[in-house]
Amino acid sequence: MATPTRRPLRRKPKKAAGRSGCGGAERTLGGVCLDLAAGIQRLDERRTDANWQPAPRRPGAVQSTGHPVLIIPTDLASFLDLIRQHGDAAYSLMFAYASGHSLLFAIFAGYAAHAGALSVGPLIAVCWLGSFTGDVVRFWIGRKFGTRWLRSFPRLERAVNTAAQLANRHHVWMIMIHRYPHGIRGVAGFAYGMSPLSWPAFLGLNFIAAGIWACAVVAAGYAFGRVSEKVMTQTSSGLGVVMLVGFLGLSWLLSKKLERTLERG
Repeated sequence: MATPTRRPLRRKPKKAAGRSGCGGAERTLGGVCLDLAAGIQRLDERRTDANWQPAPRRPGAVQSTGHPVLIIPTDLASFLDLIRQHGDAAYSLMFAYASGHSLLFAIFAGYAAHAGALSVGPLIAVCWLGSFTGDVVRFWIGRKFGTRWLRSFPRLERAVNTAAQLANRHHVWMIMIHRYPHGIRGVAGFAYGMSPLSWPAFLGLNFIAAGIWACAVVAAGYAFGRVSEKVMTQTSSGLGVVMLVGFLGLSWLLSKKLERTLERG
């Protein structure tokens, strides 16, 4: 019986590196995959290590997508930290609110100053300057345009008329206290401009009254911060938030009460 002859196997020729259209991708693809697998393995080893922790993200850091990270405070401590990190913006915002004699924001700013998020001296200066500037602008508008522009705003016109009646009778003490009642603190400056009160007299009284208001509201918020700090050392921190909201609400109610008292007077 004849033994069948075996046909020799033909080997395919190897392709020379760099001759394919992919620019040598066949040669480097395996190495890339090995490097990627090794990197994933090292990352898994780090995460399983009990002593390893991810690097903390800095406030305002930018992700790989190029968009800024949005930091939303979830509690009072985080909100105070946000104020501390953006102090310049907080002072600018406080100047804007102080120009309208925002009582609640100024009191909260005093509370933030006690927590170390703001500095007491610059805060009082910003509130003082903002309150003074806001009334100077409103006085100028009232002196230049009178009551013509108020006809389109009936509610504003009533508040200005109430402030004007009080200013005509008691302009000195009216300038001193008009920043505290809720309804007239933002419009009394218009009434002073419509009254016979001279510019020098208004500027002097307004400057003194703005300083008293700034010191009073910031001191009230700062003092509340000291009281609430003693309470929170014995109870939970959530009670401090409740106390802050209650204190701000009480301040708002007292300002409404003062407004009604002035209207009856």
